[in-house]
Amino acid sequence: MIIILGLATVTALTVNLISPRGIALFGEWDTARGVITAKPKDDAVSHEREIQDIAVAKMLHDSGQAVFVDVRAPGMYEAGRIQGAVSLPLNQIDERMDDFKAQYPYDTLIITYCSGRECDDSHEAAQCLIGQGYTTVRVFLDGFPGWQEHGYPIEPQTGTSTP
Repeated sequence: MIIILGLATVTALTVNLISPRGIALFGEWDTARGVITAKPKDDAVSHEREIQDIAVAKMLHDSGQAVFVDVRAPGMYEAGRIQGAVSLPLNQIDERMDDFKAQYPYDTLIITYCSGRECDDSHEAAQCLIGQGYTTVRVFLDGFPGWQEHGYPIEPQTGTSTP
């Protein structure tokens, strides 16, 4: 029984190693270091693209030099988003890409975001945009929840009343 179990384990590890969709044996689970990921071989997470400091994201937002791209589902975008952000949901990115490319040149600084450090959709969208030819794509790690938590401008505005 032990020999069969040992052979099964070796076979499973070998298949996982060879498979292009295999799962890495080690991952990153510390949100302080970036987006958490189990690191499958086709993992989109690239820590080099990440903006980990919310003050940097705010500075880029305020400068008007970057287009913030919300990759969350349309309902989440409508409920609340970073002020001025463009909706490009990850699950609709292929259908919307032609319109996006018509509006934003390839050298536009694009900052993708989603629902925070436990969400890797912004990384996947960044990888897709780079694959389409965009040259400067960054990922805002803290996403909408971090932005909102710091009291930075969001749309739609809540908590205000009109006379």
